[in-house]
Amino acid sequence: MKSGYVAVIGRANAGKSTLVNVMVGEKVAIVSPKPQTTRDRILGVLTREDRQIVFADTPGVYQSRNALTGIMMHTTETTADGVDVILYVHDGHAGVAERDFALMRKYQALGIPMLIAYTKIDIMPRERIPEDIRAMYEAGITADVYPVSARKGIHIRKLEDAVCALLPEGERLFGDDVVSDKSEKFMIAEIMREKILLKYDQEIPHGVAVVVNTFKKQENGVYEVNLDIVCEKQNHKAILIGKHGQALKEAASFARQDMEKFLGAKVFLTTYVKVREDWRDREGLLRELGYTQRDD
Repeated sequence: MKSGYVAVIGRANAGKSTLVNVMVGEKVAIVSPKPQTTRDRILGVLTREDRQIVFADTPGVYQSRNALTGIMMHTTETTADGVDVILYVHDGHAGVAERDFALMRKYQALGIPMLIAYTKIDIMPRERIPEDIRAMYEAGITADVYPVSARKGIHIRKLEDAVCALLPEGERLFGDDVVSDKSEKFMIAEIMREKILLKYDQEIPHGVAVVVNTFKKQENGVYEVNLDIVCEKQNHKAILIGKHGQALKEAASFARQDMEKFLGAKVFLTTYVKVREDWRDREGLLRELGYTQRDD
């Protein structure tokens, strides 16, 4: 059988996490329209009788603005270095420019087999696809390009087969029932953060971290979840909570629904908002909140 690791690389908002979720067939990474949604490397495992593809979903390539985004970019670079295949995800809807070509050439130069997933073809003029692919080749991009739509499921199996063809022969790397390397507790925190990203505007969601203090299944089958929503400023805390606590209640309600769907059980959710001034630029707080530099 074929098995191996595939680094999923691309600019912020290219659709990497959505693509990984669709290919794996389970929600292993949160998604939102905002940059910096993915902050850590998340493995999504696709297992079939003849293959096991381990997708490493990475933070979007983004200009580092603080210590947190520096850690995120380091994670992306180290992940790309030790895999069998690079799946470069490009937002076709956004068009192509020289900065995209430069990034593609950078990862192509690593000498690792690379494919390009040209995404979001369901929301763009189809006639632009061959024009953009031609521009890539003229810019020195030699990787095969696969136009896909994760949202509509267009050409996903074709892309999977192409990735599989580049993997080495090998044994299963994970058990057949494993779909991610992340724990349920990690996903609960991510689901809460996803709802904050979707509900609140502008910069506030990027300055939020979620810490799960209690994650326990009670004898009656209900999960008790107690978590902190950490923000950077007192006025951000007021916005997160909202008038009479309404904004936080709505975000928590949406999160609880997704948590119950993910866990397959009822959830009793308690949330608190805490302020940690400029935590994204303070190494000690970053470690305390679970963000550490990854070197594997």
